[in-house]
Amino acid sequence: MHLFAKNSAKLTAYCRIIPEQDGVHIGRVLVTEEARGTGFAKKLMAQALTICQQQWQSENVYVQAQAYLQDFYQSLGFKPISEVYLEDGIPHLDMVKGE
Repeated sequence: MHLFAKNSAKLTAYCRIIPEQDGVHIGRVLVTEEARGTGFAKKLMAQALTICQQQWQSENVYVQAQAYLQDFYQSLGFKPISEVYLEDGIPHLDMVKGE
């Protein structure tokens, strides 16, 4: 499932939601540079988490977060479940909500 937000017909925020056996995975979360700091990411993630609960009643929701966004995801209830690692040269860590 793909979830996105537009502002003046321009894509502003996006994520995908993929149900798997261990829970639901939210990935490819992005907010355009000009929309950062405006609350789009928090609104997008709130909607994504609502969909996860309504569609799959999932106890566990996972994100593969860029390390610098750890505090943002923790503010939404996610907890780190891995050490920081590099993916495509960018520091990431795995996080879960509900475990």
